Amino acid sequence: MKRSRLSLFRATSMSLSVLGIIMIIATVLVFGYVGIDTISSTISSGVDNGATYDELALLNSEYQSLYADCTKLKSDVYERGDDDEMKALVNVKMELVTAKSAITDVESSLSSGKSSEETYERLKIAKEQLKIAKQKYADLESGKYEKSNKTSNKLDETKYTTA
Repeated sequence: MKRSRLSLFRATSMSLSVLGIIMIIATVLVFGYVGIDTISSTISSGVDNGATYDELALLNSEYQSLYADCTKLKSDVYERGDDDEMKALVNVKMELVTAKSAITDVESSLSSGKSSEETYERLKIAKEQLKIAKQKYADLESGKYEKSNKTSNKLDETKYTTA
């Protein structure tokens, strides 16, 4: 009886030791996986942000170029004195302000560490706003802006005469 207890104790002790070693190995593997996953997501996030910074620099460059072109065109528009053309110029400037605001949103998203999805959405909006501003500038430069019919504002006096 004494021998069987000793044998049972050895078997139990050996089983618990093997089970403990397996649990330690499993724990190390889980922590290793979590660590590698965290490191790889940080690296990929850094790569995504790098590409976003490149696109942001390109947007800023395009904005500055369009702003300079608009400033050059401004003196010509004021020289001609056409009210409709001046209104179109103001519309272009408003679109430029909207585009700059959208670009600033992208910059703040990058600097505050927002998620790459949110940053990408803001970048998409900024690109769209700049595209609208470019189109309005092209329309102004080519003369395709909205022109008002100055004679339509006058009253047709023949309709309102009394007999």
